Amino acid sequence: MHTIAETETKAIKATRTKYLLMIAGIIFNIFLIMGISLGVLPFFVHDTLGYSNIIVGLVIGIQYAATLFTRQSAGKLADTKGGKKSITLGLILSTVTGVLCVISVLLTSLPLLSLIVLIIARIILGIAESYIVIGIFAWGFKIVGKKHIGKVIVWNGMGMYGGLSIGAPLSIYLQGHFSIITPFTLIILFPILAYLSMLALPQVKMEPQEHQLSFFKAIGLVWKSGSGLALASIGFGGIASFITLYFAQQSWDGASFAISAFGIGYIGTRIFFSGYPDKFGGAKVALISLIVEAIGLLLIWSATSAAMGITGSLLTGLGMSLVFPSFGLIAVNHVDPSNRGMAIAAYNAFFDIGVGLTAPVAGLVARNGGYNNIYIMGAVAAVISATLAYAELKKQRKQPEFVTKNG
Repeated sequence: MHTIAETETKAIKATRTKYLLMIAGIIFNIFLIMGISLGVLPFFVHDTLGYSNIIVGLVIGIQYAATLFTRQSAGKLADTKGGKKSITLGLILSTVTGVLCVISVLLTSLPLLSLIVLIIARIILGIAESYIVIGIFAWGFKIVGKKHIGKVIVWNGMGMYGGLSIGAPLSIYLQGHFSIITPFTLIILFPILAYLSMLALPQVKMEPQEHQLSFFKAIGLVWKSGSGLALASIGFGGIASFITLYFAQQSWDGASFAISAFGIGYIGTRIFFSGYPDKFGGAKVALISLIVEAIGLLLIWSATSAAMGITGSLLTGLGMSLVFPSFGLIAVNHVDPSNRGMAIAAYNAFFDIGVGLTAPVAGLVARNGGYNNIYIMGAVAAVISATLAYAELKKQRKQPEFVTKNG
């Protein structure tokens, strides 16, 4: 069995770090695709095809809806057949997405047909994301061992938001210097690179399942943590979907830097404070993080310059960085090791709900040009999430054995 032994040595730590880097690299590669889409799709749908902000929100949000509805099947495949099979299926679908995006651009003279093809591409990308993310989580849990589950969540998140933060400005740059087909072509190539990287990961022995946890049972076990995550993700959804249009409305340059600032804050916090959820407890870390996120979103809402908007995005990234692993560590510890794929699938579903609903709702909020109102909505949601984290913290203080067991 290739799982890393529990006894800590420098060699074991180095091996674990290597595997964590490889896992994060695969996720990073795939989320470059997400970032590329977010960087160019709002302008393509709004300016090139001529559709409204509501349609922009629906095109962005439909990917997350597709991801949500395939979490159950992804979790089942990862738990029963292994993470590798789940990831491979997702990579194939990702490449198909790139092909459809290129076709959509070629059909620009037929706006409705172009939009339909683009929506199909977004749906397929959402399905692909589900299988890749759940597969890499489940595989990573087994590779590094049960004592380091939190690290897998942290490092995967670094890959996710690192890819998003780099993909957005990269796509805008490539579109500006070449054409929109150039960044969409990368969506075809990146999954191939990710597959080659995946081949270097070790095989793991599948644990026998005494019982298979259903998706809805998993939802019942993780809903508190998931609700906190969903509320926290609204701020990110607002930045991802509409920050470019918000900056354009204000005649500010640097929208891509706002997305990058979010990623820098997010990744920087994970690099320097990745052990905090294990050390201080998920509820406490989530509470402090959510307060910082709310401050960042309030700064974007009240911004009078691009610098304020970018700073707000940075603070939002700093705050949101440890929310996912803090709530997530609590969530996966509620289930048996053989069902952790389904547990993380259920937990991620709440993120899908939060981000997926944010895009169309934010489109309605901003339909009269009030893009800044999207961020006050996110700030309020972060505060509500903070109250959930505070309630969990009070519960843990009354049950010291729970804190010891779950960190």
